Amino acid sequence: MYWPIAPKPLPRKAFTLVELLVVMIIIAILIGILLPAVQAARQSARSTTSKNNLRQIQLAMLNHEANQTTLPPSWQSVKPVAGSDNVSGWSIFALLLPYLEQKQINQQIDYTQSYGMAGNVVTADGQTVRLSALRVPTYISPGEPRDEVRFENGEARHYPINYGVNLGTWFVWDPATRIGGPGAAYPDSKLKGSQFADGMSHTLGFAEVKGWNAYYRNAGKSAADLATIPTTADICTLGGDFKESSGHTEWVDGRAHQIGFTTTFAPNQIVPCTSNGATYDTDWTNWQEGKGLSASSPTLTPTYAAVTARSYFTGSVNCSMMDGSIKPVANNVDLGVWRAISTRNVQEILPSDFDK
Repeated sequence: MYWPIAPKPLPRKAFTLVELLVVMIIIAILIGILLPAVQAARQSARSTTSKNNLRQIQLAMLNHEANQTTLPPSWQSVKPVAGSDNVSGWSIFALLLPYLEQKQINQQIDYTQSYGMAGNVVTADGQTVRLSALRVPTYISPGEPRDEVRFENGEARHYPINYGVNLGTWFVWDPATRIGGPGAAYPDSKLKGSQFADGMSHTLGFAEVKGWNAYYRNAGKSAADLATIPTTADICTLGGDFKESSGHTEWVDGRAHQIGFTTTFAPNQIVPCTSNGATYDTDWTNWQEGKGLSASSPTLTPTYAAVTARSYFTGSVNCSMMDGSIKPVANNVDLGVWRAISTRNVQEILPSDFDK
């Protein structure tokens, strides 16, 4: 009898364990190469959006001068509320609204009244929101991790801001003389472009700042006490009321720690101060503009501030110059140059490559 020979089984087509491991290693290497590139591209795109915001804000400031004959102040004071010793007012960012295609919000504001008197507004989707708690997109950086309303006593009261106006180096305002600092704006200022003797292209207008920052305020020191610009180590010893996370969270309020920056310290300089066992990167303001100014015996404490320009993008801080140009300023910029470009009329001679 004939018995057929069974065919030999074909070899199975499959990856060996070694081959699988090699493929996994290759994929891991590719991810390791591509992920930083993707993250860098995202950060670059966000930084570009932030620069565009700065450009719009700076052009709005220039358009304000074209329409009102003067540049807007950092803080526009109003008559005090009955029964209050404080003079409040509106920030430069409120004054710029009509030049940022935000006329609908601007029409809701009575600039003769304190911002605290502003009521609720109804948005397009039917929501009722306190005016000061409205989100103004141009004022928010795409890098802000807490793009959210700030609550007080359970009520939505304020919205943060990620850009600050240049208030100069250290001195901001003297309520006794009404003299302001050397920056692009100060309380109730009525500056004109012609007063920027240093040149509009050589003077800072706005810079990135971080929202929800810690700060001290109302230390109440005299001008003599603050004649020397402090070091980072000095800030923690100057005192004042400590606020854990509310700096740059009120776009309507024109006080220095809410809408400004100074060049006391270099961009992104960490100013570590400890409170209740925790360390914070801290700002400092000697006195809130307008606090106690309408009392029977007015408080005439000057405002000095160390409010650092900080960015959510590494290595530098994006800034606008007064002519509308945008420049990233590196963290390691010479401090003397950084301070020089924050003054409008000191006429310092800048190095030829200051903007590189």
